[in-house]
Amino acid sequence: MTRIAAVGDLHAGPDSVGTIRSRFDDLSDRADVLLLAGDLTRRGTEEEGRIVAEELGDLGVPVIAVLGNHDHHSGQEARIREQLERAGVRVLEREGVVLDIDGTRLGVAGTKGFGGGFAGASASAFGEDEMKAFVGHTETLAAGLEEALAGLQADRADVRVALTHYAPVDATLAGERLEIFPFLGSYLLAEAIDRAGADVAIHGHAHRGTEKGVTAGGVTVRNVAETVIGHAYKVYRVGDSVGARRRPSGGGSSRSYSSRTTS
Repeated sequence: MTRIAAVGDLHAGPDSVGTIRSRFDDLSDRADVLLLAGDLTRRGTEEEGRIVAEELGDLGVPVIAVLGNHDHHSGQEARIREQLERAGVRVLEREGVVLDIDGTRLGVAGTKGFGGGFAGASASAFGEDEMKAFVGHTETLAAGLEEALAGLQADRADVRVALTHYAPVDATLAGERLEIFPFLGSYLLAEAIDRAGADVAIHGHAHRGTEKGVTAGGVTVRNVAETVIGHAYKVYRVGDSVGARRRPSGGGSSRSYSSRTTS
């Protein structure tokens, strides 16, 4: 079983210097890899990117991230990515990476994702150019996620994870106002995940949402926004055979690690 630690929505700012790293002191004892589900910065500035990179570099395990809407706010997302990757954090956007974890090939495919809503209450690429652009952006990112997940299968990943910022299902948004669901995620992400296949889908963004969900195709979904999981990170133990869509389970406990079992 591969131990995957995950958290999203750190929202690091100038006042975060020296406050984040200590939350991950026991990470290497608890997990094999850390996944960051976007919104690593507060306003998406290069300086905030430098801060979070310094806080999250050299944690003792591989760190893989996607960016979120906050990380794009100032138009400096490319510089934030550079800062993170210079510190050893792998940032994905419609890309995949395969790691060897004690003989298990762990594949992670990631994208920021975008909004648009869910079955029965979703936007369509019809009408004004602005609406077409809105939905078209989601379609592009979902298609890229599907391609990246398919690439993991071609690379013979034993465990496949879909990592996004925006939510692929509405179940993990429960607790948020219904009016903002279209801005929190899109069913197109879930359709891409189901077509390509994954063992688990991990996202953030919905601060008042719910941890657990599942796609129509049976893929486990987890919302790891920091305010939702209530810890510095949450660890899931995921699959031990190729193609198995296994549900993750929580691990041991500490001040920054959840002991609550998920299913």
